[in-house]
Amino acid sequence: MNTEPRVTAEQITQHLGVVKSTVYRWHERKALSAHKIGRLWKFQLSEVDEWVRAGGANEDTERGSEQK
Repeated sequence: MNTEPRVTAEQITQHLGVVKSTVYRWHERKALSAHKIGRLWKFQLSEVDEWVRAGGANEDTERGSEQK
């Protein structure tokens, strides 16, 4: 049984140094793992770190470009 606590998107922003909209965009468009608990999305730091190490946060893998 995994007893690692789940954290909020705000905590992920602090952990990775990105804004909250980026975390939600990664979840929606790039398969960043999250679990909906009630009305909130929760994340596990180990899953997020693994996803980043696997290249999930690379800009060139995102569909389209929101920054110009």
